[in-house]
Amino acid sequence: MNTPDIRVEKGHAEPEEVAAITAILLARAAAQPSDTAPAHRGRAKAGWRRLEREPGFRAPHSWR
Repeated sequence: MNTPDIRVEKGHAEPEEVAAITAILLARAAAQPSDTAPAHRGRAKAGWRRLEREPGFRAPHSWR
């Protein structure tokens, strides 16, 4: 058990800084969401069009 759970990739973190970020991460991991509904409410239809499925020509006066 000599391997640390958190590793600093760049720079030097003091033990107090590592303890603070560990406390924040543990608090966020333990937090319960207020409701159990899924957070992502996706669309039924994509908001973009695939150009290869569009007709080849659009009239210059067309806005769509």
